[in-house]
Amino acid sequence: MMLRLYNTLSRSIEEFVPLEPGKAGMYCCGPTVYNYAHIGNLRTYVFEDILRRTLRFNGFTPFHVMNITDVGHLESDADEGEDKMEKGARREGLDVWQLARKYEQAWLDDMARLNIERPEVICRATEHVQDMIELVERLLERGYAYAANDAIYFDTSKFSDYAKLARLDLRGLQAGAGGRVQLTGEKRHPNDFALWFTNRPRHIMQWESPWGRGYPGWHIECSAMSMKYLGPTFDIHCGGVDHIPVHHTNEIAQSEGATGQPFVRYWLHGEWLLIGSEKMSKSTENFLTLASLAEKGFDPLAYRYLCLQAHYRSELRFTLDALEAAQNGLRRVYSASPERETLNDPSAFADARAEVLAALNDDLNVPQVVGLLNRYGSHRLWLEFDHVLGLDIAGRTAPDRGELPAEVAALIERRNAARRERNWAESDRLRDELIAMGYEVGDGPTGTTVRKRPV
Repeated sequence: MMLRLYNTLSRSIEEFVPLEPGKAGMYCCGPTVYNYAHIGNLRTYVFEDILRRTLRFNGFTPFHVMNITDVGHLESDADEGEDKMEKGARREGLDVWQLARKYEQAWLDDMARLNIERPEVICRATEHVQDMIELVERLLERGYAYAANDAIYFDTSKFSDYAKLARLDLRGLQAGAGGRVQLTGEKRHPNDFALWFTNRPRHIMQWESPWGRGYPGWHIECSAMSMKYLGPTFDIHCGGVDHIPVHHTNEIAQSEGATGQPFVRYWLHGEWLLIGSEKMSKSTENFLTLASLAEKGFDPLAYRYLCLQAHYRSELRFTLDALEAAQNGLRRVYSASPERETLNDPSAFADARAEVLAALNDDLNVPQVVGLLNRYGSHRLWLEFDHVLGLDIAGRTAPDRGELPAEVAALIERRNAARRERNWAESDRLRDELIAMGYEVGDGPTGTTVRKRPV
């Protein structure tokens, strides 16, 4: 059964066919680590985790790369304002490096609490500056960039497909016309953007470059890091819808300008989380964190379950009442008795499984998946698709590790080690071995979870 995904680039649902059979290269824009991630940010990471798990469920081996932005992300996408990292450091009385490590770890902790699988590569921008410099040099050599007194800029007039991802009306984006960008600094055209900032003596984080001391622009970071680990053309790039008109548009321009090759084949974007009628945003102080929800007594996985109630391409309106309803619904899932299996007939189980998989493979229609699982009420079916949903169903009713036979405990440790090493084939083999021994197997925030399957 083919996996079909909505491609922002084509504005259509397409069958997923990777560049390399059986493998899937995937890059996701990660956090700017100047503050805690809010739950709107985390909704995007849940969607990307569902995608990653769905790829593996369909037999693909994902190679997932995610960046950490720890320099160069200014307050405005139009290359204006203060670097968010330096602003955050001043707010907290830390140096920028301390700030970055503090909020990077906080983000990793949130990802673990939400049972989001760790990408194969997590790459910090500050550790890839030389890759960015080399990419800027290539753009200058190919005539796609120019040097000004304040920055090296990408010349959008030289890239004829600049508007293709966002379907931008470039004529309507003139300086002073109320568009998304203004003619700032020494740009030649309103849509031009900085690749490398120069002559900014007050900026703390700076590196030597062929153009003097400076620091990278935000957009060049993702192009340099994604292509370093995935090559000039790769399968999937994800992010939030707010990245479409500027960040991802600029990534395409500079990447394809540098290589002369198509950059990404499938672009997937998650919609906003709303509070009231507004997008959740740190810039407007209109946000909640996972920790603040925990303080109110909510299970982090209840928030994950809430995210599964809306399609990733639909806005999700957040309320505490909705989260409470999700928590109650998740408790019902956890309390379902395996002794009262509703699909004991193999043919009925196979038909139900096929129906759920068809929903999942229809552009990740997870709300329909959850609805079908609730309708069938099959513990076995929930367990199987929990490898995609990530709700730790087996683990929430698992016996203490001390009650397990030594042979089973050893297999669990070996499987956890295989997962840490991203050896998915070995992980799957050990899972099948545990199942053959009569155990239900889940993947929780702390690793493999099992419970004895009822006879």
